[in-house]
Amino acid sequence: MMDDKDESATPANDAAADLKEMTGPEAAIEPDTPEARIAALEAEVADHKDRALRALAEAENVRRRTERERADALKFAISGFARDLLGAADNLRRALDSMPADEIKDDKVRSLLEGVAATERELLGAFERNGLKRIEPKGEKFDHNLHQAIFEAENSGQPAGTVVEVLQPGYVLNDRLLRPAMVGVAKGGAANP
Repeated sequence: MMDDKDESATPANDAAADLKEMTGPEAAIEPDTPEARIAALEAEVADHKDRALRALAEAENVRRRTERERADALKFAISGFARDLLGAADNLRRALDSMPADEIKDDKVRSLLEGVAATERELLGAFERNGLKRIEPKGEKFDHNLHQAIFEAENSGQPAGTVVEVLQPGYVLNDRLLRPAMVGVAKGGAANP
């Protein structure tokens, strides 16, 4: 027994009918004409050109970001090592401050302190050569970006907000704070004479 379906309803005929509906009955370009093929190829070329330009832009952005990260890595790679050495620099300074030079009577002790001072100078010189700078803000205006206030001093004779004492110097590495300076800040205004 034969099927009651129409013989003209094939998949190819359905696709042609769908294309005719999409383009409209008065469309100037037929689906199988060379003009339609050229238009399709031009659209494909435009799409590939757009993708290529986007890929080039993305590659350039990745190159720039990688270069910036590389430069930062070179500038700040020593930050962990430098942070570990700050304690040694602090201890050398404490050793020098523990005994004033004018109170030293013994030549051996004087030589020892001169050696400690030379070691401190060498360490601070190595810090400077590698972009690590010491912050000694006594007498400067308090800056919360570089200083950490430990206490406020009343009747210091300094304007309010002025650093009156440095408990521990701070350090910056290539203009990036490595450790804030621990300071005491004047609380009130200048004392009346």
